[in-house]
Amino acid sequence: MPSSDALFACPRCEGELVALRCAACAAQYAAPGGIPDLRLPSEARTERVREFYAQAPFPGYLPRDSLSSLRARAGRSAFARALDDAIPGDASVLEMGCGTGQLSLFLATADRTVVGADLTRASLELAQAAAERFGVRRARFVETDLRAPGLRREAFDVVICSGVLHHTPDPRASFAALARLVRPGGVVVLGLYNAFARLPLRARRAIARLSGYRWIPGDPVLRDRRSEPARREAWLRDQYRHVEEHRHTLGEVRGWLRENGFTYLRAFPSALLDGSAHPLFEQEDDWAVERAVAQLAWMRRLGGEGGLFVAVGARTA
Repeated sequence: MPSSDALFACPRCEGELVALRCAACAAQYAAPGGIPDLRLPSEARTERVREFYAQAPFPGYLPRDSLSSLRARAGRSAFARALDDAIPGDASVLEMGCGTGQLSLFLATADRTVVGADLTRASLELAQAAAERFGVRRARFVETDLRAPGLRREAFDVVICSGVLHHTPDPRASFAALARLVRPGGVVVLGLYNAFARLPLRARRAIARLSGYRWIPGDPVLRDRRSEPARREAWLRDQYRHVEEHRHTLGEVRGWLRENGFTYLRAFPSALLDGSAHPLFEQEDDWAVERAVAQLAWMRRLGGEGGLFVAVGARTA
């Protein structure tokens, strides 16, 4: 199992880094606060997204959070449990767009090596501080951009990118860059806004904008966070005021996987109408009509919390 440092690479030329100096082009990188800065300047739309999260890192930590409370919170998520069960105990894992690193910390157990990467240093500083406070030693954080990642090609057994691609200017091209980081035989896990399941939140957002955000009907997350002003405001910004957003169908994402040498395995929630459960990294049956009907059903199942669905693929080429 490689160390996390061996998984880094020069974002300019993809050369090997030795003490954060590129062996190929001699570029030297810094690591303020122990977080390597492997991010190249981005175009304007990406910089707007980076600045958006710099002002309010998402999601935040509660004042009395501990590793046990974080694990308990993650354990209440069926997706987080399924992901933890599916990833081998000795895997190299990348969470691209890790934000404040909560999922990375949750997964950094057993002998896994977990790298959490993000555009926004403010988020990564919260992640690093939490790792130190919780005593998590198998998670490493790095500042980088998925379009020019400071990470080795084909280095990771599992690459997770949830809630990220739909905030990039060109999600399809962003996925192509991400796909190169997965080793042959490895798995990619994508979380994206679904074009159908996002409709309820888009309706709430239209009403919120018309009312000057004084009235947002039917949002269960805002209701649950009434006593937590900071986390409530973070949700409002992320879901209702974001500067860049796209929405996607499962068929569209299947096309991205196919274009980049991946086999589609399954969706989460399942796109099967019989409700049968499969391990997250095992292939499900797939039928276009059933897939379309399932996505319509996701409006009810996922619409309350923004319409995020997951697609899983295995790299075959």
